[in-house]
Amino acid sequence: MSDAIRPQPGILDIALYEGGKAKLAGRDEVLKLSSNENPLGPGPAAQAALKRLVLGNAGADLHRYPSTDHAELRETIARVHGLDAARVICGVGSDEVIAFLCQAYAGPGDEVLFSQYGFLMYRISAQAAGATPVAAPERDRHTDVDALLAAATERTRLVFVANPNNPTGTMIDPSEIERLADGLPDHALLVLDGAYAEYVEGFDGGLALVEGRSNVVMTRTLSKIHGLGGLRVGWGYGPKAVIDVLNRVRGPFNLSSLQQAIATAALEDHDHVARSRRENAAARDWLTGALRAAGVGVDDSLGNFILARFDTPARAAQVDAALQAGGILVRRMDGYALPEALRITIGTMEDCRRLAGLVVQTLEAD
Repeated sequence: MSDAIRPQPGILDIALYEGGKAKLAGRDEVLKLSSNENPLGPGPAAQAALKRLVLGNAGADLHRYPSTDHAELRETIARVHGLDAARVICGVGSDEVIAFLCQAYAGPGDEVLFSQYGFLMYRISAQAAGATPVAAPERDRHTDVDALLAAATERTRLVFVANPNNPTGTMIDPSEIERLADGLPDHALLVLDGAYAEYVEGFDGGLALVEGRSNVVMTRTLSKIHGLGGLRVGWGYGPKAVIDVLNRVRGPFNLSSLQQAIATAALEDHDHVARSRRENAAARDWLTGALRAAGVGVDDSLGNFILARFDTPARAAQVDAALQAGGILVRRMDGYALPEALRITIGTMEDCRRLAGLVVQTLEAD
């Protein structure tokens, strides 16, 4: 390629996002606990919708473009969560909504702020928009509101906070989020990433804060508790003026008819959500206790994963290798500057017992 053909400044500085491993050489079957997926998979309503589409006459309409306004999906989101459908935007996962926000509100000379161990896509989307990513230190792997406020400047345009946070699993009180929203500069938009909000009983993901302010946006996904990671559907909710801006950069046909129909069905499967939350909490609490008993550092997690911290990066690598030898995949945290840690998705109780047994066996053998 000619040296004269170059990407925009900063693009080549982006570290490629690497998802959790899904395969192990020499093994046909592996236990994948590396991507925070729901071990129960999609619920009955989503599966039934897929079967209707596949076995019905949906294939005859593949030449038709999908709905560009996502009206039925947005109305379902609004009904389930008690929102105004006109203030909902849908994306290819919540990642795309995050990208829209950076594209629309940040650029060269601007800063995008997030916590030290915030989701990697905040940094990547900021860099893709030409903005400068800024990470504020956390306190014991918890989002530190004072640190975020101290890091906000006249250049800050977006502030991302995941609650519960990924990859730490920790959560801060909604009153702290409110204090952050009140203390930010007038020109900064606060984005509350609620990818794991449904795993917290009674938590609205920041909805009340969005409703009461003009500087707060919430993002959500169907990839986690709804078990639709492979479908890629997410959404955002915010002030009408902000959503109007985001729709101006959104591709008109970003979600297929299949995505919209299955997501619509999944959203109203309340029994599946409740069962997923209940079984996740039981297995997460058991695994947390088992690892702590073995001397592994584990913070209280509110998500569908835990962050297991070992004495050294070498010990984390040793445990990871032992798990892989046993056919289990977890997520190394080097990319988050946590080389001594492994992020472990909560599988079934049987999965957790199998994993804990290998970890204990590895630690005791040394």
